[in-house]
Amino acid sequence: METKHHKLSNGMDLILVPQAGATSMTLLVLTKVGSRYETAKLNGASHFIEHLMFKGTEKRPNTQAISQELDRYGAEFNAYTGKDMTGYYIKMDAAHTNTAVDMLHDMLFHSKFDPVELDRERGVILEEIKMYEDNPRDHISDLMESSLYHGSTLGWNIAGTRQTVSQMKREDMIAYRDSYYVPGRITIALAGKVDAKALEMFKKTFGKVATPKKSLDKIFAKFHQPGRMTRPTALENKKIEQIQFSLGFYGLPYSHADRSAAGLLALILGGTMSSRLFIEIRERRGLCYAIRASHDCLEDTGAFTVSAGLDRSRFKEAVKAIHGELNKISSKPVEAEELDRAKEHLQGRMMLAFEDSAVRAEWYGRQWLFERKLETPDQRLAKIRRVTAKDVLRVAKRLLDPKCMVTAAIGPLPTGSAMKKIIEWK
Repeated sequence: METKHHKLSNGMDLILVPQAGATSMTLLVLTKVGSRYETAKLNGASHFIEHLMFKGTEKRPNTQAISQELDRYGAEFNAYTGKDMTGYYIKMDAAHTNTAVDMLHDMLFHSKFDPVELDRERGVILEEIKMYEDNPRDHISDLMESSLYHGSTLGWNIAGTRQTVSQMKREDMIAYRDSYYVPGRITIALAGKVDAKALEMFKKTFGKVATPKKSLDKIFAKFHQPGRMTRPTALENKKIEQIQFSLGFYGLPYSHADRSAAGLLALILGGTMSSRLFIEIRERRGLCYAIRASHDCLEDTGAFTVSAGLDRSRFKEAVKAIHGELNKISSKPVEAEELDRAKEHLQGRMMLAFEDSAVRAEWYGRQWLFERKLETPDQRLAKIRRVTAKDVLRVAKRLLDPKCMVTAAIGPLPTGSAMKKIIEWK
């Protein structure tokens, strides 16, 4: 069953992803807006707006009206905000596709942003910010990225700051929403059992959204990687039992030819329970419970990270061991059997994931939003299979660069020269 792209009359993109044997569907609406598009005054606006879309429309006057209608059918529904996009989804019995289409159209284009609800939600978001700040495992990534992307909106907290959220005005949020929630910035993906009348449903709803006479959205400032870090450390002393530790490097953008090699590098280094970091740092040395490596892409850059919760009494040993694994993987090609295992792992994981219509919707929706293509899982796997050990080594040498590395840590940290000595990568 073929995935098809449709362009609605107003320029909005629609991807239909039929799935043989499915009885449910996932409707995902992606808007190309996130924290990197914000101004200092509006930091957190993208995330705040996402929350407010669930607070009532003229047709469904409050949160309860929205949730009751979806709960009636056992639907899963939620939203999320990132640095470069905001997504809204409903997953439910395909017999009620029309309800899902009407609901998300209503929420995204007819939400009231009631002043009373807005101020109530302001308090909710402030508590959300505090929650992440109080949780070192969550907060470490924000701390690391603030240094990795220093001087760019990419380094800003997606939820904003206590000050910006407290002072943000309703009229400014509405103006921001109206600038970015426009047909040309939206991609819709419907995956699973695709109703025969689905295209007509979208034409009558999302297809009727007017295109602004004057474009008010702005292109984000492209990130330029520095030759050397201006803020190589992001440290926060805190009285906790573990030390949360993270190393951040610049990664590759979506369209880069070495993206598959970077993904395999992260997987071999710290993507599974048989990965190098997991075996060496946890299993052999007992220095942590959890450790992982990941590679995440953006349009113009990316982030390659290593994160762990470390035994504070053996912090020095743990950091030295992590650096040792980075040295090994960036100086010697991985063995053929290890590379083959990583490729087979990715194939197996993708096969399992693609049984879920939500994964299919995200896969094709995100691709179209950022790359304007519809690469199938088989096509992606073919690229992965072509990656060689030399490719992984070349990418490791490029990405794992000590001159462009951020070290972030939260916990009972050594101070001054003692800390400097521990985190220095030799």
